[in-house]
Amino acid sequence: MSVIYILIAASIFVAIIFFIAFLISIKRGQYDDVCTPAIRMLFEDELVNTSENPKRISKNNQL
Repeated sequence: MSVIYILIAASIFVAIIFFIAFLISIKRGQYDDVCTPAIRMLFEDELVNTSENPKRISKNNQL
């Protein structure tokens, strides 16, 4: 039965540490940008320039 008291105390201690870390990250502005992640998927990725070496074969596709 005493193990339960130790585990409860340890879990409360860990929860307090995570809560303090969360508050510190809020103060530093970690969660300020809420618009950009929602529209990031709408932008196209950069195009890869394949004209430099078109005959390049990867190691997995060698015959």
